Amino acid sequence: MNGEIHQASSVRKTDSMALQAFTSPVVGPAGLIMEDRVHYLRAPVQRRVLPLPQQTTQKVAMLEASLSADTLILENILALGYDGLVIAGFGAGHVSQSWATVIEHIAERIPVIVATRTGSGSTAQASYGFHGGEMDLMRKGASMAGFLCPRKARVLLWLLLGCQRQHELSLYLKSESRIQN
Repeated sequence: MNGEIHQASSVRKTDSMALQAFTSPVVGPAGLIMEDRVHYLRAPVQRRVLPLPQQTTQKVAMLEASLSADTLILENILALGYDGLVIAGFGAGHVSQSWATVIEHIAERIPVIVATRTGSGSTAQASYGFHGGEMDLMRKGASMAGFLCPRKARVLLWLLLGCQRQHELSLYLKSESRIQN
């Protein structure tokens, strides 16, 4: 796009109307097109391809953590029939203490992924232990998205659920938790 080659795992639309609306935060483009020739900046990485989903009726909610947000929607995710939940968390993947309490109960029944809402960077794994920090959320059963943005985490979870392969979620997120060079 616009003379740049981006890997699907890292590219994001970062501007609503700019010519260079697509970027790959943290890692940059994988290659460039100059004078009608392709110039790769790094070798391609092995990717895992999911089969087409066997079902498409699975429902995955995506909610964004915000200051003073109540838990009403969270408390009703299961009753509303959702099969998975993605949270766009603060900073490196954090939520309020009240959200963390509800997420624990949800994660007992359906997969929960916590991503960062910042637009760049990764969720943490072992930096913050406060109630609602990533270490607390992982103990409560949530998975951290790594470098996957909330929208890509939602697509991944939707596909895994549609293939009845949600038990493989940690394998996919583990490969996304580090920068692909």
